[in-house]
Amino acid sequence: MEVQTRIHTYTPEEYLELEEKALYKSEYRNGEIIPMTGGSGNHNKITLAIAAILLYALRRKKYEVFMADMRLWIPQLRQYTYPDVIVTDGQASYTSKNNTTVTNPLLIVEVLSKSTKNYDQGEKFTFYRSIPQFKEYVLVEQNQYQVMHYSKTNEGEWIFREYKSENDIVKLQYLDFEISLFYIYSNLPFLNQELC
Repeated sequence: MEVQTRIHTYTPEEYLELEEKALYKSEYRNGEIIPMTGGSGNHNKITLAIAAILLYALRRKKYEVFMADMRLWIPQLRQYTYPDVIVTDGQASYTSKNNTTVTNPLLIVEVLSKSTKNYDQGEKFTFYRSIPQFKEYVLVEQNQYQVMHYSKTNEGEWIFREYKSENDIVKLQYLDFEISLFYIYSNLPFLNQELC
């Protein structure tokens, strides 16, 4: 006899209600609630560095910068997720009055971990590309110099660039801004090991 396991599906409203009371963050994928793993020290330092650099560089400009706890809604695919860094072009558009969920990312940054790397590079990138305003995607390795950058052309094609040296500079074309890998990674222990 075959045992069938029924997977409980949730509405977006049920997910949001549960998320409000939860002790940890979860993503929502078309009815399923998926718990998120915690980030490492390197993950946290890189996310903070990138958000701080962007926040300072884009001050007095038309962009808004968000970090880690800002949820993103992908309506076409019924997905809620928490990117590491989001930049919106102009004011953020929210799904509700409580300003906890953005719908209009221009740039998304994800710091990669072993458990999410394949998902961030594959399926999640596919999900993000369904958002019309989304034009740049930056993936950052946390234990070595490596940044992968995707930017959308006016024709809708995605151009890939990879950076692997401390002196490399990531050119964020839609923000008209450049970030050196040196500053992204400057506060990490593996750099100190290389200097010894």
